[in-house]
Amino acid sequence: MAGAVKDLKLRRPIVGLALPRGGVPVAYEVALALRAPLDVLVVRKVGMPGQPELAIGAVAAGGIIVREPGTVGHLPALDTRFERLAQREVRELDRRERSYRSGPPLPVRGKTVLLVDDGLATGSTMRAATVALRRLGAARIVIAAPVGARETCESLGDCAEEVVCAHSPSPFVGVGEWYDDFAQTGDEEVRALLSTARVEAHG
Repeated sequence: MAGAVKDLKLRRPIVGLALPRGGVPVAYEVALALRAPLDVLVVRKVGMPGQPELAIGAVAAGGIIVREPGTVGHLPALDTRFERLAQREVRELDRRERSYRSGPPLPVRGKTVLLVDDGLATGSTMRAATVALRRLGAARIVIAAPVGARETCESLGDCAEEVVCAHSPSPFVGVGEWYDDFAQTGDEEVRALLSTARVEAHG
């Protein structure tokens, strides 16, 4: 995936942003290959009650709330609960923002932003991330993931200038099916990788 991104010959300056937590180890390697600084853009999925892995929307830093098209609108009872579910995720988002970095986020205004996750299922969190970045003034957004549902990778082309999916199988079962080790990335690993990336960026 890093090779495919390098082939794009992206206009600099480039900022690498990972969707935590799973996107951080992937983004770390890509940012290292591109010699780009790395930070996180905290986004939280809003899950269906009783089916938390099924995204019905997402929230991102800066008060961004995105609803998954075709999900909430067809379920009026769920629609009335969505705001409460979203606000719960906003509280966790704020906690992670404070936990992952010791200073302000990397500025993105006028820059090329490489937005990386470990996989793309519905794409809700990635869409919320692109909305946040547009509001922050990113000049160009490139979405990158090792694997994603083909329909999702194609639809995200409406949100970014480039979308790089190393593998886009159809049918798509789940992101974890494409990893030998899909153990959950912890907060400590996120902090350690971001710290190492800062050292390398200034080295």
